[in-house]
Amino acid sequence: MRRTRSGAFKKHRTKLLLLCCALLIVIATGAVFSTDLRWWQERALLALHPSGEKAFAYAERHFNAQRTADYSIERAQFFFAKAALFDPTIPYLYHELARIAFLRGDFKNALALINLQISLHGNETPNSYYIRGLIEGYMGSYEASAQDYEYFLRTNPMNWAAMNDYAWALLKVGRYQDAAIVTNEGLELYPENAWLLNSNAIALYEMNAYSAAYSSIQKASAALDSITEAQWLHAYPGNDPKMAGEGVVALKTSISDNMHMIVLALGTSTVQ
Repeated sequence: MRRTRSGAFKKHRTKLLLLCCALLIVIATGAVFSTDLRWWQERALLALHPSGEKAFAYAERHFNAQRTADYSIERAQFFFAKAALFDPTIPYLYHELARIAFLRGDFKNALALINLQISLHGNETPNSYYIRGLIEGYMGSYEASAQDYEYFLRTNPMNWAAMNDYAWALLKVGRYQDAAIVTNEGLELYPENAWLLNSNAIALYEMNAYSAAYSSIQKASAALDSITEAQWLHAYPGNDPKMAGEGVVALKTSISDNMHMIVLALGTSTVQ
C-alpha cells in the first residue's frame, strides 16, 4: 500500500515536535547539559587520540576551583589516572593525584603519591614539598610538616599561605616564638592578611604576650570584612568551590573564638 502525502506530513510533523521538545530540554538544562556534554566529548576525543598531555589538561580543567561549572574531583581523578597510563613522567602528575587523595581524606595514599612525586622530580616541583607538609600535618607528623614547609619557603619566600601553614605546624609542636617570627615576617608583606594575623595572635597568646595578641586579633577581626569566597578559593586551590562559604565562616569562627580567649586571658570582658 502506498504511503499518502497526508501520512508523510503527519510523520514529518511528529519529528519536528520531538525535535522542538529536545531543544526545549537542552535550553532548560542549560549549563548542566553543556558541562556534561563537554565531559563526554573529552572522553571521546581522548579515546580517539590517546595522549597523556591531553588527559592531564582535561584533568586540570576539572580540578580548577576558579572554573566552578567544570569542577569535579571525580572527573579530574579519571583523567589524571588516564594521564598516568599514557605518560607517567608528566611533571606534577602524582602531585595532583596526591592532592585529590588528600581532599578525599585518604592521607596514607596521599603521602605515598606525594613521596613518589618527589622521588621522581624532586626540586623540579617545589610545590610538592608544600603538599607533603600539609599531608604530614593532617596526619599529626608536625615536625616533618614544619621541615617541608621550611624547605618550600626557601624556594617561594613570599607565599603567605605557606607561611601561615608553617606557623600552624610550629604551633602544634610548641614552637610559639618561631611561629610568631614567621607570621611577623609574613605581616610585613601582607599587613592586613586575616589568616596571618589570626595565627600571629595565637602565637603571642601562647607566649603570654596578651596585649600584643589582642592587637593582632583585633586587626584580624577588622580584616574579615574584606574576605570573600573568591579569596578563600585562592588560598585553598583545588578545594570544592561549594566549600568556600563554609571556609569563610570557619575562619570567622576561629577569629571570634580566639578573640574571646585572649580577652579572658587579659582578665576582663571588655578591653579599653
